[in-house]
Amino acid sequence: MEEKTFISWLGKIASVIAILIYVSYVFNIIQNFHGNPVSWEQPFVAGINCSLWSIYAYFKQHRDWPVFWANFPGVFFSFATVITCFWH
Repeated sequence: MEEKTFISWLGKIASVIAILIYVSYVFNIIQNFHGNPVSWEQPFVAGINCSLWSIYAYFKQHRDWPVFWANFPGVFFSFATVITCFWH
C-alpha cells in the first residue's frame, strides 16, 4: 500500500473514531436525565479541547477539515453533557 493511501485511510478512520467518542456522550446525557448524573469534569475539559481544535483547524491558513469535523461534534455533545449534569 502506498504511504499516501495509508495515511489518507488512517486519517479517515481516526476522524470517524473521534466523532464516535463524542457521540457516545449521548449515553451520559440520558443517564443525567434519568437522575444518575455523571461527572462533569471530563466532558467539560473535552469540550474546551474540541473547541480549541475546531478553532485552530478552521482559522489556519489552509483549513484542516478532517481535524475540524473530527472535533466539532465534541463541542456540542461535551457541553450538553455538562449542562445536563446539573439539570436535576
